[in-house]
Amino acid sequence: MENTRSSSKIRMGMVGGGKGAFIGAIHRAAANLDGEIELVCGAFSSDYQNALDTAEMLNIPATRCYADFNTMFTEEARLPEPQRMQFVSIVTPNHLHFPVAKAAFEAGFHVLSDKPATFTLNEAIELKGIIEKSGCLYGLTHTYTGYPMVKEATARVANGELGDITKIVVEYTQGWLANKDDEDSKQACWRLDPKRAGVSCCMGDIGVHAANLAETISGLEIVKLCADLEPVVDGRQLDDDGTVLLRFNNGAKGVLLSSQISVGEENNLNIRIYGTKASLQWQQMEPNTLWMKFNDKPSQMIRAGVGECAPATAQSLRTPAGHPEGYIEAFANLYGQFAQQIRDFDVSKQTDISVQAPGINEAIRGMAFIENTVAASKSSQKWHPFLLADIQL
Repeated sequence: MENTRSSSKIRMGMVGGGKGAFIGAIHRAAANLDGEIELVCGAFSSDYQNALDTAEMLNIPATRCYADFNTMFTEEARLPEPQRMQFVSIVTPNHLHFPVAKAAFEAGFHVLSDKPATFTLNEAIELKGIIEKSGCLYGLTHTYTGYPMVKEATARVANGELGDITKIVVEYTQGWLANKDDEDSKQACWRLDPKRAGVSCCMGDIGVHAANLAETISGLEIVKLCADLEPVVDGRQLDDDGTVLLRFNNGAKGVLLSSQISVGEENNLNIRIYGTKASLQWQQMEPNTLWMKFNDKPSQMIRAGVGECAPATAQSLRTPAGHPEGYIEAFANLYGQFAQQIRDFDVSKQTDISVQAPGINEAIRGMAFIENTVAASKSSQKWHPFLLADIQL
């Protein structure tokens, strides 16, 4: 990925991601991929021994391994500027996203958070005010927006190649929670716990990615929805499956399918966007391919690294054509964008919008999507406006 290099790396701290956690290791691999970011400290676990073991595994000195995030922010702020961390990566369960981010901003550090941004929509709205007061940067790892072919699809829609958008179908299905005994894993237990996950499991974990992808590629916004969510497996308090009908601000209709009980599915995120001139289709499990289809000529297969592409696509590619770039590379594109934002910000207190990672506005819309779908599913009313505040759950 092309960016402006500097003689020094951007220094990162991490909250969460201790031994046994899944997503923390992915974040670290992504941050490290382009050699632009260095992990210098962490509060990796509420279990301090786990945190120490993680630090040792990562070659982080024990003096930069902290028992909790508040201590980390306090102690890091006391270090000389060339040593202290510049931003924190938040990779905890959902209920900790807001307090960690709030404490980081109040201590003067930038924040890159795993999604969803917060535990509630009200927290996300409050967080926006905290960000503005702090003068710091905020990014959200909506991973799939980092794929080169997602950037290419976004550019082609923006260029009018599809004509007017009329329908969007987006599906994110998995099968890893299909059985009752699947709940025993560390990754499952907190996602199914309302005290740590929030009001939704499936929509909060993966449905929000699908909604974000639909809005990002189409350039449209959801304005109405009709939702049916439920726990398919007996005894669960939160949804593990759901279907949402959508209406967008240009009048287009949409369908969003999200499931974690679809037996045999791995990480089946795919999207189809239909316009008056053409349609496009992208699948996360075949990430280097984007299809454009027409009524009056053969379908076109667009491959990453082959021929001309949009500038944003080119900037996100690392390998020659035929060499797959996947999940970690997409994650790394977001980390690279955020690192560039920090570099620009340190020079001019401004950032180039063309290289910005998803931010607080996407965070608020994501939390609104989660709460709007839960509220709509509980109601006997068919269509509900997409609200950005005061949702009655």
